[in-house]
Amino acid sequence: MSHPLDRAVWNALNTRLSAFATPDSDARAVRIDPEVGVFLSAVDPSPESRARLTELARRHPGASLVERADGPMADVLPDGIPVDRRIGLVQMTSAALTAARAPELAMETLTEADAPAMLELALLTKPGPFRSKTRELGPFVGIKQDGVLVAMAGRRLRVDGFTELSGVCTHPDHRGRGYAAALSRAVVGEIHASGEAAFLHAFADHDGTIAFYRSLGFEIRAPMTYTILAE
Repeated sequence: MSHPLDRAVWNALNTRLSAFATPDSDARAVRIDPEVGVFLSAVDPSPESRARLTELARRHPGASLVERADGPMADVLPDGIPVDRRIGLVQMTSAALTAARAPELAMETLTEADAPAMLELALLTKPGPFRSKTRELGPFVGIKQDGVLVAMAGRRLRVDGFTELSGVCTHPDHRGRGYAAALSRAVVGEIHASGEAAFLHAFADHDGTIAFYRSLGFEIRAPMTYTILAE
């Protein structure tokens, strides 16, 4: 039996995040609500599943797929839809945070009122795909300066026993102050306290990012491929 994180998108959208799947998703292929995210996935590489994958990709443009790079679904893509980019990722997991002296920072849980600021910050810093309603996958926590959101982190995919840390970003003018580490520790600490392990996806060629997450207690679990379809 495969590990639940080997196919985190498929497993999440068919279990704990099924409420976020589009109404036309089915047992062969699933697409997350485009206002919430970009994810698209099929159950297997059969022609029938690929046909449904293609149909959902055409009906909801702007989709992306995340699959284990050395797994059987890595190259199962919609037919006739150009690929914009294929990016190598690493999937990292953490069952315990490293010891650290936490700085005294004022964090707050972000709400619907913060949605425009969250999207603006994500579009500026590009922590990964972030849409107008991605915050609904949270909760997200943030740090504000003079009422302006300058850093945030939250949750995204959820599968059996694991919740994903995601959307970690800091405004360029406020980097180097430990905000990303503090917010990540807060989110991951809550995930661990719930009895789950945390996971995340990082760009495989971003050595500094990988080293940062290792400093928090994450280790690389598997190589992943992030396929962005052309709109």
